Amino acid sequence: MQNPPPDQQTTSVGLAPNVAAALSYIWIVGLIFFFIEKGNKFVRFHAMQSVLYGVLWTVVMIALFIVSIIIGIVGGVAASAAGDAGGLLGMLLSLISLVIWLVVPLLYLAGLILGAIKGFQNSLFKFPIIGNMAEKIAGGAA
Repeated sequence: MQNPPPDQQTTSVGLAPNVAAALSYIWIVGLIFFFIEKGNKFVRFHAMQSVLYGVLWTVVMIALFIVSIIIGIVGGVAASAAGDAGGLLGMLLSLISLVIWLVVPLLYLAGLILGAIKGFQNSLFKFPIIGNMAEKIAGGAA
């Protein structure tokens, strides 16, 4: 979809649909646009996709936190039980945990930027899995 239909040239908040779709990838703005915007399905879709994306990444970060705690416990037990080799294993597990904590937020940010760019380009870009859910919740896409 390159250009919205003539009946959807503006949103109920007075913005162009592509601008509103891009801004909706700021999580709280997406939530607000989803509840305020009633007529423009394109904006509602991008707003709901943004909200679902934020919820998904919140769940991922909580799971990552739990895994990091488990890695810390395993590394600590290995360090105390196996001496130098355990210390090396503990350092390796800590390094893996650090790399994961640096990469995952960057992936989240990259997804937000991609969604905002696609929304601004009037593209009906769907993230895997949550894109179809967002379309259903938003009442279809434009």
